[in-house]
Amino acid sequence: MDIFEFAKEKEKHAEEFYRDRAAKSPDKGLAEIFLLLANEEKKHFDLIEKMQAEVSAELTETTVLSDAAAIFEKIREGAMKFSFDRSELELYKEAQKIEQNARDYYLDKADQVEVQTQKDIFIKLAEEEKKHYFLLDNIIDFVSRPQQWL
Repeated sequence: MDIFEFAKEKEKHAEEFYRDRAAKSPDKGLAEIFLLLANEEKKHFDLIEKMQAEVSAELTETTVLSDAAAIFEKIREGAMKFSFDRSELELYKEAQKIEQNARDYYLDKADQVEVQTQKDIFIKLAEEEKKHYFLLDNIIDFVSRPQQWL
């Protein structure tokens, strides 16, 4: 399997994971955040597919962190009710591992490709996965200590 097929597979798996989490989350706010992450992974998949076809590909800046912050603010203000099952905490940690593995993979592939635009895209994808990891870290912190946040 070439690096593009493997990368697409990782992104597809991550998208499915986040859509599943969104569907199963008892909390509307967290479900929205998981849908944001799923949509980001879909964008990554599409970008890798374009890159694989050697079409001009460019990763646009995302607003996933600011969008998630707005959802957390709605929860804090009481505009959204917070409901969370602590058993889900391990799933969020699993998602973090997925993001970390994806980041490491993209950094490794950036070192392997020779085409500068592909190298730049892999580095940008690694940066996006780092943002996702950071967001999940905040979710873990939030659900572990909701009273501190609210």
